[in-house]
Amino acid sequence: MASLITVQNVSKSYWRDKIEIPVLNNISINVEQGEFLALMGPSGSGKTTLLNLIAGIDKPSNGNIIVNGTDISSLGESALAKWRANNVGFIFQFYNLIPVLSAFENVELPLLLTKLSKAQRKKQVETALTLVGLGDRMHHSPKQLSGGQEQRVAIARAIVTDPVLLVADEPTGDLDRHSAEEILTLMERLNKEFQKTIIMVTHDPHAAERAKLVKHLEKGDLVGA
Repeated sequence: MASLITVQNVSKSYWRDKIEIPVLNNISINVEQGEFLALMGPSGSGKTTLLNLIAGIDKPSNGNIIVNGTDISSLGESALAKWRANNVGFIFQFYNLIPVLSAFENVELPLLLTKLSKAQRKKQVETALTLVGLGDRMHHSPKQLSGGQEQRVAIARAIVTDPVLLVADEPTGDLDRHSAEEILTLMERLNKEFQKTIIMVTHDPHAAERAKLVKHLEKGDLVGA
């Protein structure tokens, strides 16, 4: 398998007034195409920062990040935004659905930035919602759905553009155990059946068990295997 993601000697610091606060220290990691990687570690360990760097939400202070052949650490803000839209699907802890839109309309949002026709958008949205088991809930608003169903809508929105990478930040953190299991099973299916490359940040060892590979961060350092 070829590496989809190469993180080379990446460090990240933030500045508070004139004080430099290091968050990641010289991180190097390769993620293969079709991998399901869980990033674990205590709060403040840098795992969400690393996820955001790989997803192009933030930029490293030093080092390079190459995703699918593009050195995203060298891109300007507008190019990076375009790259994210074309390559990355995002799954967050709190769904980030728009309350006044239906499930269908929420999932369609990323496609409005493309050149697809209305008919093409409709087909892709219906395919994504059916895949996550919500083909019969397309016209429900978020408030008419359970938390688990809302997260399924969010996953449908993440995959509707067929991104090369899915990133998930505590995707089960706001769900009860039963709903969490359903979401993890869905993510496993996306990885195994559809070969989606997934990077998931989680505090939950039970969630991490669903990943093929687990990496631990501790105070900005990658520790262990």
